[in-house]
Amino acid sequence: MSYAVWHSDIARAHVTTARGIHFSNMGHSVARVTLAGLDDMPKIPKRLELLPEEALYLVERGAMFCWKASELPVAGAPAFEDMEGEPMTVQQAFAEMIGTEDLTLEKYQVFAYLKRLGYVVTRTRPPSEAYPASAPFPPHQYPRVSFLRWILSCLTSPLKRLLNTFTGAFDWWKPLRFNRWLHHNMSYPSVYKSLRFLPSGHKEPLYIKTPDTPSPYQIFFNLYKPSTSFKKTAPPAPDFSMVVVNARTTAIPSLSELNDLFGSLPELPPPVPRRRTLLPQKPAPLPTPAVQPKSFLQRIFPWAFPTLPQGPVARKTNPFAVLKAGTKMVVVAVVDAGTISFFRFGPGAFEDFPMN
Repeated sequence: MSYAVWHSDIARAHVTTARGIHFSNMGHSVARVTLAGLDDMPKIPKRLELLPEEALYLVERGAMFCWKASELPVAGAPAFEDMEGEPMTVQQAFAEMIGTEDLTLEKYQVFAYLKRLGYVVTRTRPPSEAYPASAPFPPHQYPRVSFLRWILSCLTSPLKRLLNTFTGAFDWWKPLRFNRWLHHNMSYPSVYKSLRFLPSGHKEPLYIKTPDTPSPYQIFFNLYKPSTSFKKTAPPAPDFSMVVVNARTTAIPSLSELNDLFGSLPELPPPVPRRRTLLPQKPAPLPTPAVQPKSFLQRIFPWAFPTLPQGPVARKTNPFAVLKAGTKMVVVAVVDAGTISFFRFGPGAFEDFPMN
């Protein structure tokens, strides 16, 4: 059994006795000024403190006994002389802790549900300077091109296209080369490019007037899978970013709110293809490729006889898995009178995989 003292003035629970594995990913160290010693000299020792949702979760499941800080001595209880306060019930803990540090009942219900499933849940925005923040997202690096290099590329790109038309590998299935210089819409990519009157996405963000009232769709929790190597003092980048809203008082997110959410998230790499488990079979010995000498025409006109790649051809990326995953992802937890539903939102990558 662990013991803690709840301080309502700072909305923190000071853990005096920590037992169990819960504190491996819960709580943070804070240096608080205390008066100790004969001369009441101020000291700044570090102590373990819990956020309201963490303390309430441990109290609710019976893993921690919490006291409320009070200057009144506990009479008739010599075993609890060191405890500066009075014991709290579970009902009192709910009444004291819900509503502090932006914690609502819906957010606590989501927090407790995910903790029971084994996830590591932390705050996205540190409530104080002592709270360890997660690793920053890797910034999206845009290649910087100098002005001279840009002019040089503009002059050489038409020449490269002209040379590739005559010096590229010859394709017997398409002996004549038609491109947009000679005729429009001679291939599926060209047709789709002509039909696309509005390109997907924008390189420069549009100016959007900030509303007076803050949006309820703000990322509140960072989620880590149970298999993620988590260090409490230096948490890594989260696996999921979660928003918690009340279904009775919150409407469906608008495009502006979704755009703000996606703007604060990094781009995700394409999903890894599934590994298919096959029965172990003895691999057949690979035949030794016979090196055939090149003919006279192959040596004179190598562009007319393209060489086939040796070995297995690499499989293309499954476009439907990438389109389903999207480039970014945010999870919205909707709480309707205690019933929790999770919805995933993300922009698609349709500009990367035209269906041609």
